[in-house]
Amino acid sequence: MKIDAEESWITPRINTIATFVASGAGAGLSPYAPGTAGSLLGVLLLWPLGYLALEWLWLVWLIVCLLAVWSADDAGADWEVVDHPAIVIDEVVGVWLAYLIPATLLSVQRDTLLVTLGALVLFRLYDITKPWPVNWVERRLPGGVGVVADDLVAGAMAGVTLAVLMIAQLVV
Repeated sequence: MKIDAEESWITPRINTIATFVASGAGAGLSPYAPGTAGSLLGVLLLWPLGYLALEWLWLVWLIVCLLAVWSADDAGADWEVVDHPAIVIDEVVGVWLAYLIPATLLSVQRDTLLVTLGALVLFRLYDITKPWPVNWVERRLPGGVGVVADDLVAGAMAGVTLAVLMIAQLVV
């Protein structure tokens, strides 16, 4: 199996349930910014789920995280690149986490556009720039776990940052 996309580029095909899930139902096949396409898919999927009680939303997130690890691992093997750019299910769970943290910590009105957009922008910032510890996790964990874990760390950092910014706004 190849380690990164520069070594071998297999054109991704959706030929199994795992590759369908990993590609975000095809969002990851976007020729332009597939990670952003996956993040936008995450926001779109989150919007109707945002009306669930937080406990249920966290449960759905956990289940999707488990599906993400499985599907990313399988798609990476199928496409011969561990973290192929077409694998975007990790962006979906990462942006959800960026949203869930401030929604839970601050009991905010969860269906506000501002919280959702803040989560999206901050998640993409941390996911693209990969500051420590995002880059450390990405290099250290193997397979689907590593593919998903770095986005969860980026999502956690984005969620905490958003919560702090929201608290600062309330205090000032």
